[in-house]
Formats: sequence, C-alpha cells, structure tokens
Amino acid sequence: MKTFVVIGLGRFGRAVATELCKLGCEVMAIDAQEEPVQAIVEEVTHAACGDARDPEVLRALGVRNYQCAIVASGADVGTSALITLNLKELGLSQIICKAQSHTHRKVLEKIGADKVIFPEHESGVKLAQGLSFSNILNYIELSEDYSVMELQPPKSWLGRSILEMDVRNAYHVNVIAVRKPKTHEMMVAPGANYVMEAGDILVTLGRNADMDKLHDL
Repeated sequence: MKTFVVIGLGRFGRAVATELCKLGCEVMAIDAQEEPVQAIVEEVTHAACGDARDPEVLRALGVRNYQCAIVASGADVGTSALITLNLKELGLSQIICKAQSHTHRKVLEKIGADKVIFPEHESGVKLAQGLSFSNILNYIELSEDYSVMELQPPKSWLGRSILEMDVRNAYHVNVIAVRKPKTHEMMVAPGANYVMEAGDILVTLGRNADMDKLHDL
C-alpha cells in the first residue's frame, strides 16, 4: 500500500487526500487549523492539526514513515518552502508541492521539491484547449516543452494508416495509444499499419510547438 501525507487542506489538498484514500492508499492529512481537519477526519486514514513549519510537529506525527508528501499549502512561498525543507531533512523520498507562480516553482525546486505543480494553470490550459479546438479532448502538460494530448483523428486521416499519414515525420508527434470508447479498448503502441477509424481517440506525445499544428487539421 502506498502511503502519503498531505499538508494543507484547502480545496486542492482535501481533494487530493480524499481521492488517494478512495484509491486504497494510506493518507495522513495535516492542517494548521482545526476546522479543515475535522471536516476530513472521516475521509482519510489519519488527520491531525499541527503547524508543519515546526519540524518537531512533523516528527511527532511520524511523517518520516510516509513514502510521499504533498505540500498543498501553496499560497505563501515562505510557508511552503519551510515545510519542504523540513520534509527534506526528515528524509522523505518524494515531495510534491503546489505553487502559484514560476518564481515560487523555482524556489521550491531549488530547495529539493521533486515535482512542482500549478493546479489552476493546468486546469486553465485544459479548459482553453477544449474550448478553442473541437478535436482536442484532453491535454496534459508534461513540461514546458512536451505534452500528451488526446484528439479525434482529423477527417483526412480516417481510413488511412499511421504509416500512410507519416504522422511521426510529417507532424513530429508520436501516436502512443488509441482509445476506442465504444468497446472500451485501449491499444497501447499501435503499429504503423494501424488504420484510423471514426470514433477513435488518438493519444499523442510531442513537443508543444508541434502539437499546436494538429489543432488546425
């Protein structure tokens, strides 16, 4: 069983903590305020009220015994940075932090955060993609340069194979999977001779600049 500690029980932190618990993980939820702790106590494995800026509080709660920490209290750069430093000193193997800006992200990465996320930014990008381009179904930004995107094949691609369309060389993206919603089938790494059909959902990987070109097809 995977074990997580979630620090900061705002909307984002609470959503992460409760979903991880639903997925069968052991979850310790921590917040400096009593009210959010009481609100989540029935939805996670453990819930505690404590100031994570104090390393002694984290030690007393046994945080060092968890595999991954999620620092969800991202509104204050100083607070999240101090909590991250405390977690590093306790020896947690993975620390994921929420940030509000690129500057905030750089600070957290400098002091040892393994991954820094922008929930509002990422959800905003997905919404914009969905609103702007009718063939884009999902969009996941992997980094500043690369993304994974789900899209319906353009009409000009239907009835033709991945090789025939020369997708990799012509568009510089890779079709890494094909989803078939009607049959709930997922074809991972389809062969070059796979013929694209109406209703298919292509899962593509590539540089953001190249993925943008697929919008206009």
